[in-house]
Amino acid sequence: MAERPGRTAPPGSAPEARLDAIIRANDIRGRVPTELDAPMARRLGAAFAAFFREDDPGTTEVVVGRDMRLSGPSLLDAFCASVQAAGLDVVDLGLTSTDMLYFASGHFDAPGVVFTASHNPADYNGIKACRSGARPLSGERGLARVRELALAGPREPVPSEGDRRRVDLLDAFATHVRSFTDAERMRPLRVVADVANGMGGLVVPAVFEGLPPTLDVLYGELDGSFPNHPPDPLQEANLADLCRRVTDTGADVGLAFDGDADRVFFVDDAARPLSGSVVAALLATAVLRRRPGALVLYNAACSRMVPEVIAEGGGRALRTRVGHTLIKQQMAETGAAFAGEHSGHYYFAENHNSDSGVLAAVALLEELSRAEVPLSELRRPYDRYAASGEVNFTVEDPRAVTEALAHRYRDHPQDRLDGLTVDCGDWWFNLRPSNTEPLLRLNLEAATEAACARHLAEVRNAIAEAAS
Repeated sequence: MAERPGRTAPPGSAPEARLDAIIRANDIRGRVPTELDAPMARRLGAAFAAFFREDDPGTTEVVVGRDMRLSGPSLLDAFCASVQAAGLDVVDLGLTSTDMLYFASGHFDAPGVVFTASHNPADYNGIKACRSGARPLSGERGLARVRELALAGPREPVPSEGDRRRVDLLDAFATHVRSFTDAERMRPLRVVADVANGMGGLVVPAVFEGLPPTLDVLYGELDGSFPNHPPDPLQEANLADLCRRVTDTGADVGLAFDGDADRVFFVDDAARPLSGSVVAALLATAVLRRRPGALVLYNAACSRMVPEVIAEGGGRALRTRVGHTLIKQQMAETGAAFAGEHSGHYYFAENHNSDSGVLAAVALLEELSRAEVPLSELRRPYDRYAASGEVNFTVEDPRAVTEALAHRYRDHPQDRLDGLTVDCGDWWFNLRPSNTEPLLRLNLEAATEAACARHLAEVRNAIAEAAS
């Protein structure tokens, strides 16, 4: 049951089928050119322009950008032409990470769109979008309407087209990220960053310039063909080069960014990866020291250690569904100070409730500096349980498989906050459909490595039986 990226629409499909294939719960993503091409980008440009005006009739401009994917320039140009034809100005950031796009949306108080496919292979592209002020836009809160507008007929011409102007916000973004830390408290740590030929190659060096840590960048050239390894640090195989460089250079910490740099993963000084849950707990500890009693969100795939640590730090923990748009909305509604996802997304209230890989990296380096111990030691109190990591299954009928597992474990407490979570006492698992790919994602945790391996084999077999 190997991982298979993306749904597909047959070549030559009608717009409705192609839109159904590429519009997901949290973003838009598809293969180029079979699902996403310049004509589709033009159609989406008109739809987003109409949606942004519906959402806020006072909208006059849209902030746009793209990652380093080879299809980015032509798709962005087609999209911008439609936005301008709708009478809106375009603020063009050029090459940008997704977290820099969110910063720009907040900076200009304008809606934003970035062409990116995050960690997907080179033949993919897509769109992540936000309302003005970096407010979230998702399937439940906008993308469904964008689809309707994309399928609608031609719109009435506007009196005059909008302008397109180029703006460079890299320095301003770097200053914004550095404002979250006290540089005088940071030690001159040795840091290796594997940016996987993605947008981290642009933003990470800019942020680290002037900070005490020394930075060694792996694969810093922006190259959308990803010649060294896929830009998906959630897969441990893609951390091999980083771990080797940390060992060879005696570095204090390794950072691994995904393609659009909104996620980051960490490797300690012993070249051992940290789970997203451990990082979320470490960052929550730092936030609660600054904001005692604050509310912290964590998603359904996180370790049960995360709410334990939040409570121990005097904070309030709230479990959420997986997905960046859902979490941002819940942060805004609840006033949460921070949110962490097991998948490497970390959200800060002072960052427009948005996620940022490089901001999380800087925050953790300050926490490491404060502790004055190696990361391999700092992490120990957080490594309380044994976890499977995220295990993906391609199945024909995810809903049927999920219900079969619910029935099999019907004697144990369950909830349906996000997929199926089953609490078996000294072990638990969460099984949920992916928001971006045709997969079931399994996360399982137990008291010991042996118990984790045993229960993982048990649930694997149960999924295989249900799927067949």
